[in-house]
Formats: sequence, structure tokens, C-alpha cells
Amino acid sequence: MGIVAGLDSSSAFTQIVVCDADTGAVLRQGYAPHAVDPKAVEADPQTWLLSLGEAATGGLLEGVQAIGVCAQQGLVPLDQQGTLVRPALLGNDKRAQVAAADLIDGLGGREYWAHAVGSVPQATHPVAKLRWLARTEPQAARRVAAVLQPHDWLVWQLLGRPPRRTTDRGSASGTGYWSAGTGGYRPDLVELALGHQCALPEVLGPADAAGTTPEGLLISAGTGETMAAALGLGVRPGDAVISLGATGSVMAVHHEALADPHGMITSYADATGLHLPVVHTLNAVRVLRGTAEMLGVDDLDTLSGLALKSTPGSCGLVLLPYLEGERTPRLPHTAGTLSGLRRESMKPEHLARAAFEGMLCSLADALDVLRGRGVDVRRVFLLGASAGLPAVQAVAPGIFGTQVVVPQPADYTALGAARQAAWALGVAHGTLSPAAPPHWPEPALQILDPGDTAAVGHAIRQQYAATRDQLHPGAFGY
Repeated sequence: MGIVAGLDSSSAFTQIVVCDADTGAVLRQGYAPHAVDPKAVEADPQTWLLSLGEAATGGLLEGVQAIGVCAQQGLVPLDQQGTLVRPALLGNDKRAQVAAADLIDGLGGREYWAHAVGSVPQATHPVAKLRWLARTEPQAARRVAAVLQPHDWLVWQLLGRPPRRTTDRGSASGTGYWSAGTGGYRPDLVELALGHQCALPEVLGPADAAGTTPEGLLISAGTGETMAAALGLGVRPGDAVISLGATGSVMAVHHEALADPHGMITSYADATGLHLPVVHTLNAVRVLRGTAEMLGVDDLDTLSGLALKSTPGSCGLVLLPYLEGERTPRLPHTAGTLSGLRRESMKPEHLARAAFEGMLCSLADALDVLRGRGVDVRRVFLLGASAGLPAVQAVAPGIFGTQVVVPQPADYTALGAARQAAWALGVAHGTLSPAAPPHWPEPALQILDPGDTAAVGHAIRQQYAATRDQLHPGAFGY
């Protein structure tokens, strides 16, 4: 059918993959860092374009017929002429935490927001950033006539800044003013946050094209990084994806939007027309790094080897890994706890294993939040560099109680964007149905079955839950 490209504009770099539209085979790749500090909380969007241009040098896009774009979360405020009002506010900007709390308290509490738009405002959400802008930079806020997210802005630029601005269901569902459940905007929430109405991008369907450049290059709808990664992995109902970063996340494909009055589930739309409920934890690999530092261990590989010298259950040690407070369960001001100390358990290997077991039990709690709402989980994709640690692979299948698969390393966000481009191209040519994306082979997977470890993993989780409930009774609210 042709050649397509997927573009991932993250907080630190632009990654481009060029793929065969029929098979998904990667033909070539490009990469360029952004000319900004990756920890910056604001950015001039022009740096994204410069990085894109650098990543695409050397004829990388020669022969490409369609491009899909995914990007980090953030807010790009524009004036009446489409000019940037101020630098873009990025997803990692936590200054809007108080603004998010104001929105929650000012309009019916957490339950209201969960039912209205599928999520409770967080500092990462554009709705909270609009509130922050109105409170701290009122003159700039009054100039805002339209708002986009980074992926929307990049698509608009690639198309030559046409009058029509677009987004997709996935990105829209992360704004805090579009509902995946109803498929519509809540302009009243924008007005509540910003103080006045403003133009919002048109929400396209999964296989729709945002437009075609004068050179005939088709630009697909694009999406957010989370949704693109799910599409790139090829996850489907029955699959969950657990991401191991400093923080953790658990997401799964589901047939309906989930409104969670406790605010633990964020109900995103996915990039295929289904839904993508996500549960976040504040503590994941940071637990392992903190334990390594405390034990004087140089790296996580060494910590993993130390943990495997212990036995399942860590000789009775239980670590509740709430080192930075916790989001799931909602314990923002708590601290971590180490219990079960006895003379025989006071050895480095037992503490090392307790760190791995505690981190994975916490993520299993997050997984159970989804299971408790009827989400089917038959296998778990484990992502992140730490997914390859032998201790993680030894412990995870038993604790999660299901098959664990570890995909080979790849930029699945960019691959997901490319797959979306192939879909839009196929629909435009009449060779694919708008009902389903093109079939691309599943990535190579390392398969880990629980086997005999399931009973042991269940016992570890029971001990963890007993410790958690004793120290934090009713933490999950049900």
C-alpha cells in the first residue's frame, strides 16, 4: 500500500519511524533531541518543529505517503490570530496543583468530575493549566482565543496552519473538558477554568485524516503518547499494560468508559474507537533506586541479583512503597513502611527482595482497581527498562496472577503513530475499513507464565494487603 511515518514528539526528543504500511516493518528511523532542558515545564513550540526537521534530515521521509503524530501532554494557548499567547505549559508542570484542587472543590467534588469527563483534575490536565493561567497570568488568559495540545499544534503546523484545527479522541480525553463517555466537549468547564469561552479543536475519528499537505502528504488524526503506545503494541481487550518508570501506570483496553468516583481511574479514549482506563501510582522504580542507595548498591542489576538470594516473601519483610505519598490508593501525605523486622530478616538480600515485591504488589493493587470495574485482564505487558531485571521477571507473574509478556525494546509510541497513518491512508484509498486498524504483527515477546509461582505470589499479596489495611484501613474507599 505504501510507506508511512510515525512521529513521537516527547518532552526530550523527536523520534521518527518510517514503516511499510502493509507489514509495519521499520524501514528507517530518525532522532533529534529538543533544544530545551527535558525537565523544563514550559517550551516554545518552535523547538518541536526544529527537532522534527533535524530528525527528518537525510531524506528520511522520501517516499512517505502519510504521517501520524503523537506528542507529550500539555497546553498551547493561542490568540485570535493563532499566535502563541505564552510558552506552552507542559505535562510535567506541577504548578497547577492548587488550581486543580480549586476546580474539584468548586464544582461538586471528585465524583462530579469523574462522571462529567471521566477524570478528576490533576496538574497535568489542560483544564487545570487554564485555571492556573487565569489566576496567575490574567492578562495572558484574557488573550486566549483557542487552545491546542502539542500533538494538535504539530498537526496544524504540518498542514500549513489551516482555519480548521483538529485533535483526536485520545488527546481530547486527557484535557479535563472532553468526555470519553459522551464523546463531547464540556465548554462550561473551559469557561469555569479560563473565565471565558475559547475555540476547541474538532475531534476526529480514529481513522480520519486531519488533512493533506499541498505536496499530497496525508496527515492522520494523531493522538497522545499513551494511546499511540497502546496502538503500537497492538494491545486488545484482555490485555493490560504496566509501565515501570519512576512512577507506575496500569492501563487496559475496555469496551466502555469508566467513571470512578474515587478518582483512581482516568478514563481515556484509545486510538481505535475503544477506551483506555488508566490507573497511576506515584512509586515504582524510584522504590528500587531508593533501596539500592540505602543498601549501598551501585545499580539496579546488582540490586536484582541481591534480591534473588532471598526467598519468596522476603523472610517476612513487607515494604509498603509509598515513599512519595501515593495516588493509588489515595494517600498523598503518607510515607513508606517496612514491617516484619526480625533478627533473621535483617539482611540486605531480604530488604532488596521486599522492595521488588512491594513495588509489584502496589502495581497489582492498581491492576485490581481495573479488574474490580469489570476490566478483563488475561495477560500483562510489562514495559520499561526495569522490566528486564531478573528479579522483576521472577516475581511479577506470581504477584499479577496471570501471564506476563515483555516486548522487545522499541519506540512503540512512534510505531503507533505510524500504524494510525497507515490506517488513515488505507481508508483514503478504499483498501482498509474505518472499523479496524491494519493488522501488523505483534512485537516479539518474552513470555513469563505464573506456573508454580501463582500460589506463592497470592500468599505474598495477602500478607501485603493485610499490612496495608492494618496501617491504612479503608484506603481504597470500598
